Amino acid sequence: MSAAAAGVWGRAEQQDFRARVRGALLGGAIGDALGAGVGGLTVEEIRAAHGPDGLTDLEPVNGRRGAVTAATQLTLFTVDGLIRAQVRRDTGAWHPPTDVHRAYLRWAATQRDWGPDERRKDNGWLAREEWLYSRRNPPRDTVTGLGDTIMGTLQTPKNPTARDAGALVRSAPFGLLVGWEPQLVCQLAVECAAQTHGHPTAYLSAGAFAVVVHGLARGETLDGSVQRALAQLASRPGHQPVTDALKQALGAVRQGIPSPARIASLGDARQAEDALAIAVYCALVGEDIRHGLRLAVNHDGPSEMTGAVCGALLGAMHGETALPPAWLCELEGRPTLLEIADDFAMEMTQGPALHSPTVTAPGWLQRYPRAAAELT
Repeated sequence: MSAAAAGVWGRAEQQDFRARVRGALLGGAIGDALGAGVGGLTVEEIRAAHGPDGLTDLEPVNGRRGAVTAATQLTLFTVDGLIRAQVRRDTGAWHPPTDVHRAYLRWAATQRDWGPDERRKDNGWLAREEWLYSRRNPPRDTVTGLGDTIMGTLQTPKNPTARDAGALVRSAPFGLLVGWEPQLVCQLAVECAAQTHGHPTAYLSAGAFAVVVHGLARGETLDGSVQRALAQLASRPGHQPVTDALKQALGAVRQGIPSPARIASLGDARQAEDALAIAVYCALVGEDIRHGLRLAVNHDGPSEMTGAVCGALLGAMHGETALPPAWLCELEGRPTLLEIADDFAMEMTQGPALHSPTVTAPGWLQRYPRAAAELT
């Protein structure tokens, strides 16, 4: 897999890109934390607990307000894997799915270990963040797909019947590879989704989501970005359920005032393509980010997943400064999210100043070491 060469970044372009990266990661985490308070409840149960307007604010979950789930944990490790791929490219190795898979295995260790294993020299800084060593309701197929070191591929995917949104919710970072062409972004997201979710609707939903984020991160409209994703899906076997779900989301925008009933008409959020459609619809019709996220979590099913996807879309579209400050200030892991967002933006815009085949900034390689077998 190769990527298009990135052009020279001006200062204003770098600042805009960093704002969109921060927006996508923080927005996804806010939507995740908001939805976690009602994840798995029906609309009737949500209203019974929170009133006729449903959930309107963060609720305590996992011992605090603003706590995130495995969706945010996995998104962080996706970013880590993408940075590692760029760093490892200096060695002559270039296979981003392998680097992302290694990152997911580091996440899997956080789900079974008490804390960071200092003996692992390839952990880097992210896997030493102690707050990540907490099991936050990860999808079963994600856990089993990463239960050994064998990497699932499109030819031999893990969990070939898994079609939930477990791979979808971690795939926004692929779209932040703005120097890549959309077809490469889609392909990478699809290949990495197949590492745990082998059903075509699951991995193609992840690919479509990445392409939509990619368009938004480049400053395109949400509608235009969805149209680009539809074009990318058109030639891929098994795309029809995902294509139909996205087209239904676009059509629902013209059908009147948003409501839980209209959201329910878009399908079962426990399936990846429907979760994506709900998130896209809510991002399109939301009056602002707060309203869009409230729509995205007040429905039957895994609200944390639709909230995370919708939040990433809105954050990539509007940037970090548009995020609700009252929710942002309570968000678990905000320093970590900001740190890795800025590292990603710096790698993508100024990578040659950090590492090359002959010279590497020592601090950068400590943060993002190459694979253990390649360390000297």
